[in-house]
Amino acid sequence: MLSDFLKNNSKKSEPKSQSQKSAVFTKDNKNNAQCIVLKAVGYPFEFEMMENSLEITDEGLFEQYARDQWLGMEVNSETYLFDQKIIPDFAFKVISAEPENSIISEKTKIEIIIDKKNNKTDLTESTVKLSDVVGQTNAKNKIKVIEKFLLDPESFGVWAPKNILFYGHPGTGKTMLVKGLAGEVEVPLHLVKATSLIGEHVGDAASKIHDLFEKASKNSPSIIFIDEIDAIALHRSFQSLRGDVSEIVNALLTELDGIDENKFVITICATNNPSSLDSAVRSRFEEEIEFILPNDKDRYEIFKRNIETLPIDCDLNIGKLVKLSKNMSGRDIKEKILKTALHHAIANDKDIVDMSDIDYAFESSKIRTENIKGMFE
Repeated sequence: MLSDFLKNNSKKSEPKSQSQKSAVFTKDNKNNAQCIVLKAVGYPFEFEMMENSLEITDEGLFEQYARDQWLGMEVNSETYLFDQKIIPDFAFKVISAEPENSIISEKTKIEIIIDKKNNKTDLTESTVKLSDVVGQTNAKNKIKVIEKFLLDPESFGVWAPKNILFYGHPGTGKTMLVKGLAGEVEVPLHLVKATSLIGEHVGDAASKIHDLFEKASKNSPSIIFIDEIDAIALHRSFQSLRGDVSEIVNALLTELDGIDENKFVITICATNNPSSLDSAVRSRFEEEIEFILPNDKDRYEIFKRNIETLPIDCDLNIGKLVKLSKNMSGRDIKEKILKTALHHAIANDKDIVDMSDIDYAFESSKIRTENIKGMFE
């Protein structure tokens, strides 16, 4: 490995970069740096086992670590310092040095720029509210307990809700309801696709699962939402198809059981097919909440809200659209019908979306409408 090679050879000759030139450090040196600002940028080369991201959990501790390692080094803006201790060859870019061409001393203040987006790639600040979710009255009623818990988690004690399963047809609002819940009570939402937790090597998946729950605990009260949970929690009869099933299921069970006690963390998982879940995982969900396809009233509201946001004018019969869209999900209405109709109108240089564009959308989506009663009214 390159880092091992450089580390071993550093005993013979210290690696030097533009910002790591040998310097004689003395307390009377007038060129001592007052302050330098660093940013972690990663390795100079990419290998499968290397990650270019770095999470700094204690800035004060990092400052001491950095100062001790680079004491006496000359620094300039836009140059680099390379770690040679815990993570050899990991690079830190010098964003600024005050003054330039100065030496790191025992009194140099070292600041690190933390990229919050990289450190919390799954953390979502939701702006959606529960009122934005159309229909799903039963699901909304059932999550009231979770809402009250997140507002006052201490009051529930050992009776706190923990693990909930959302199931039902695709596009019926499972993800949107979770976003609405997080936005309503203003708590962090760790929103992940189950497939993103699958690793390339043995142990990767288990590590990712444990890291996810650890981050959520640090930001509690919070919500973990794992979409398409069946992708990683398959029934063990599928072991021959996915060799890592057992490892992933066991890691997930450990977290759902709260062996490490993820205090004030609600885990909500979603699936379109609950019967495919591992029975041990499914038994950990204290409640299963079904999401159903929207009825006529709900579809009317979905069309009305989405049509109001279209970028060009419309001449549409919403009553007829409601009948045409029977058995369609909210996502199908938006993505397959309205978006396709809008794009068809724009592509044909029209400044208004009309029912001919809707007809095109249904035809291109191959949705049968001929047997819908009253569709021509």
